[in-house]
Amino acid sequence: KKGRAVFCPMIRENDTESEENTTASTYDSIDWPSIDYDDIPTLCTKDHNRQFRRWFMPLFYSFICFLGFTGNLLVILTVFYFKRLRTMTDVFLLNLSFADLLFALSLPFWVANSTVKWVLGLALCKAVHTIYKVSFYSSMFLLSLISIDRYFAIAKAVSAHRHRSEVVFISKVSSAVIWVMAVVFSIPEMVYTDITNNTCSPFSSSFDKTRISIQTSQIVLAFVIPLLVMSICYSSILKTLWQSRTFERNKAIKVILAVVIVFLLSQLPYNLVLFWTTIVIAQGGTDDCSYDNALLYATDVTQCVAFLRCCLNPFLYAFIGVKFRYDLLKLLKDWGCMTQECFFKFTNGRRRSSWTTETETSTTVYP
Repeated sequence: KKGRAVFCPMIRENDTESEENTTASTYDSIDWPSIDYDDIPTLCTKDHNRQFRRWFMPLFYSFICFLGFTGNLLVILTVFYFKRLRTMTDVFLLNLSFADLLFALSLPFWVANSTVKWVLGLALCKAVHTIYKVSFYSSMFLLSLISIDRYFAIAKAVSAHRHRSEVVFISKVSSAVIWVMAVVFSIPEMVYTDITNNTCSPFSSSFDKTRISIQTSQIVLAFVIPLLVMSICYSSILKTLWQSRTFERNKAIKVILAVVIVFLLSQLPYNLVLFWTTIVIAQGGTDDCSYDNALLYATDVTQCVAFLRCCLNPFLYAFIGVKFRYDLLKLLKDWGCMTQECFFKFTNGRRRSSWTTETETSTTVYP
């Protein structure tokens, strides 16, 4: 067989070095355009905020959920066990406990939403967020109604006594109107709630105009208006109590101051952060990543402080009342949770009739 000749050129080392030098000189001689990397947007990472939420949210939300569920459930059981729906305050306190109980029951879902991916579907996402918002608005409105009720019972005691037979019916109608209003004000967020990036959120975009209007309405309806109503009513009550000379005056003043201080300490920080966040969103957001993360940290912390109200309301508005405290202790005794000796120790051996007489004639015990 004849073989085919193959041409294989000889490459010398000097030729290779000459070719590399020529390529390098040609590359260096090209006038490459300069790139300004400062104009290229960088991704703002929020890993530290996610890690903070993984331990902060479950810890505080579980604490709030346990206290809120226990306290409000005791209020509801006490009201139905002793059939205590004889005054406007009793009706409002019962509805407030139901609202705070619903609010507390929604917190475990928000723990799961902030720590892991949302896997419960869109329908449950909308349902949980709606329950949360309805209970939130109804609680704020009911706190306003309680202050109005106390204003008429104390500052306008004469006119309130004339309509004593109608107050229970009026309170039930008012409570129904409050729940309807809470549902209506929660509709926008219920409509816009969606699953975005495996998270149940009411806003699909951080810079949506809808988010600005919803957050603004929430600040006005659920903080500014209740704060104005409570300030006007409780300031008038304090003025009336200061002019009276009853032995319960100082105690009633302390109760009212405690109610106002707790409301301000729990709600004011969160609403200030929410207000500032709304302004930042309206201006198109911020390019400072550390500033954006600081707002997220502030929102998470102040929101948990604001959520404390659902477990503090039973102690401020129900258990601090003499009649209610006695009924609660008697309920625990009847159900075997307290011995007879402990019951007489905490009640000083006094019967409910004497407690009723003491508090029915004086409306200053309730906040």
